[in-house]
Amino acid sequence: MFGYLRIQKSELLVREYEAYKAVYCGLCKQLGKDYSFFTRLILSYDCTFYAMILMSLERSCKGFYNGRCKCNPLKKCQYARCESDSYSKAAAFSVISAYYKLLDDLSDSGFFKRLAVRIIKPFFKHWHKKAVKRYPELDPPVEEMMRAQRDVEARDDPEIDAAAHPTAAMLAAVFSLEAKDEGQKRVFYEFGYQLGRWIYLIDAADDLEKDKKRGNFNPFNGIADEELQDYETSVLNQSLARAYDAYNLITFIDFKGILDNMMLYGFPSKQNAVIYRNEEENNEQPV
Repeated sequence: MFGYLRIQKSELLVREYEAYKAVYCGLCKQLGKDYSFFTRLILSYDCTFYAMILMSLERSCKGFYNGRCKCNPLKKCQYARCESDSYSKAAAFSVISAYYKLLDDLSDSGFFKRLAVRIIKPFFKHWHKKAVKRYPELDPPVEEMMRAQRDVEARDDPEIDAAAHPTAAMLAAVFSLEAKDEGQKRVFYEFGYQLGRWIYLIDAADDLEKDKKRGNFNPFNGIADEELQDYETSVLNQSLARAYDAYNLITFIDFKGILDNMMLYGFPSKQNAVIYRNEEENNEQPV
């Protein structure tokens, strides 16, 4: 995923921030345990959000414990103890997403990057097989997203909704897996769809200048400079508002304050930083 699903640190209580870090470190530890020390490098804020959503749907967090950072033994960490498979599922989703991103890079990168990808691809292929064996239901939505995205971007000037649909549909399918009935499935689908649409579009907005220089596809190409910020704000606000409407229909047991912070402050703050190119230092510090 892309790294846009962040907290707004300045609006969090200290205990909430410590809990967020404990989940982040817990997912990092699970990646190393399930796959390899090196898969910790694909740890993202987005999959931390996914892990926290999964943990919040049931009371699976059973407290916290202290330990040493697996990447830096000199650093002490606090880990959130989870008795469900939330960490494992989020780790598998991280690996599957990273694997298909590598495949995409093979067909859409320069010589040296393709060479680097070919070197590490066998390792990710092995980790991908392990992830699919554990959670086979997570693989088809991501594979279909990559195929559909290539097809859409190969068209002549696709509409912005068509360009965002593959990522939106992928996340909708992934979140729908957590539904226990048809009513819940519709809510989870809408939440995942709108959040996925927002992720795709904010990533496109973030990459716009780079894509223009390289001649790459971007759904915001062709929008006049004087209209660009208003247009980006409009389409992104639309998805974020609809995602929040669906979010409010979901019952969360744990971490509600942290999730509220992300939906109401973290995501909008990141959106403004991307659109107006004014990164807020207090919100961009690494966990």
